[in-house]
Amino acid sequence: MLDGKSNNASLLLGNNHTVYLSNLRTYQQQSLRSSNNNSPATTGTGTSTNNKRALPANHPLNTPPPSAVSAQPSLYQQQQAKRLQYYHTRSPVYVVNPSFGLKDFELLDTLGTGTFGRVYLTRFRTTSKYYAMKVLKKSEVVRLKQVEHLMWEKQILASVRFPFVVDLFCAFQDNTNLYMLLEYVVGGELFSHLRRAGRFTNDMTRFYASEIVLAIEYLHSKNIVYRDLKPENLLLDHNGHIVLTDFGFAKQIDDRTWTLCGTPEYLAPEIIQSKGHGKAVDWWALGILIFEMLAGYPPFFDDNSFGIYEKILAGRVQFPSHFDALAKDLLKRLLVGDRTKRLGNLKGGPEDIKRHKWFRGVDWIGLLDKTVRAPIIPKYRHPGDTGNFEKYPDTITTDRNPSDDEDTYKNLFVDFCSTTSSLS
Repeated sequence: MLDGKSNNASLLLGNNHTVYLSNLRTYQQQSLRSSNNNSPATTGTGTSTNNKRALPANHPLNTPPPSAVSAQPSLYQQQQAKRLQYYHTRSPVYVVNPSFGLKDFELLDTLGTGTFGRVYLTRFRTTSKYYAMKVLKKSEVVRLKQVEHLMWEKQILASVRFPFVVDLFCAFQDNTNLYMLLEYVVGGELFSHLRRAGRFTNDMTRFYASEIVLAIEYLHSKNIVYRDLKPENLLLDHNGHIVLTDFGFAKQIDDRTWTLCGTPEYLAPEIIQSKGHGKAVDWWALGILIFEMLAGYPPFFDDNSFGIYEKILAGRVQFPSHFDALAKDLLKRLLVGDRTKRLGNLKGGPEDIKRHKWFRGVDWIGLLDKTVRAPIIPKYRHPGDTGNFEKYPDTITTDRNPSDDEDTYKNLFVDFCSTTSSLS
C-alpha cells in the first residue's frame, strides 16, 4: 500500500492497529494449521536450510582469524568510542516533580491526531518557549488496551537522552487525560519530505540511515527494542537532523518478547510467525526504511495485510535498476528472514552495519555532534512555526478544559506521573 500509511502517525501517537493485528492473529492461526504441509527444510523466507555454502575468505560476514584483526583500534575508532561513551552516559532531561503545571502552558495548534489523543504545539507562559504536548484520553487508552504500551513509552523516554531521540521533559495527568511534554521538532515528518521528493538520492538516504543506526545502537545498548521504525516516526529538527519519535511500541527486554505490534510493511518475519522477537526486528525495519527512501515505496506491499505478510515471508525483493550496488548488498544482509544471520544481530552487532562499504566515508563523530550538514534544511519562520506539519481543525474543547468528573482509571496510571492535586 504505497499511500495507505497515515502521515499523522509520526507525531508520537500510536495508530489504531486493532484491525490489522486481528488479521495478523488470524493469519498466524491459519499458518499454524497448514504448517504440517510445509517442508521442514524450508525457512519462512523460502530459503532452503540445507542449501548452505561456505563463505569466501574475503566475504564481509566471514569472521576473520584472530591474526587478521588489528590488536589496537585506530585513532578514529578510539575517538568515536569516546564520543559514543559521552552520548550514551548523559543524564536524561526528564523532571519527576516539576515546579510548574498544566496551567503554565498554552495549547496552540494541533500537530497530529491519533486513535486516543492529539499532539499540540504548546507555549510555556513563563519563557514563551515552544514544546509539543501529547494529550491522551485515559478512557480511550484503556478501551484500546494500550495501558502497558503507554507506560513503557513514558518510562523509556524518561530514561533516555540522545541527539537523535526526542526529549521528554515531564508528564502530568488529570481526571480525564495524560500529558507528556516533549521537545517541539519544527522540521516536520521525514515522511512528508520523502513524498514531496518522490525518493531520496543514495547520499541523502545514507545520511538519514547513519543517524538512525546511531539511534538504534543507543537504544539497544539499553536493551530497548523500538519496533516501529518508519518515515512517519522520524522528524527533522531545525538543522535537518533526524529525531526518532513515537515510542508507543518500544519496550525494554532481556531477550525476546511476543507482543504483536508494528506497522505491516515493516514487520519482521519472526513477528508475523509469532516466534518471539528481539532487537533484530529493528535492523530488519532499517532495511525496509532504506529501501523505501531509495525507491519511494516499501519492498513488500499489497492491497491487504495478508498479502503483505505473504510477501514478507516469501522474502523476494525486487530492486529497482537505479539502486546502488553497495546499497543492494547492504539490504540483502538486513532483509534476511533468519535473524541469526541478519546484519546487526551478528557477533559484531551494530558495528557490522557501520563497517559495511555502503557507509564508507561516513563521519560518525560529526553526525553525533551534528556538525555534518543535513541534505534537507527545513524552512521555518520562527521556533513555533507549524508550516511543516499538516493543518487540522481547531482543538477539542475537552483537551483545554478537562472534566471534573471522578477519575475512574486512577489506579491504572498511578506510576505515570504526579497526581491532579500537584498540578493546580
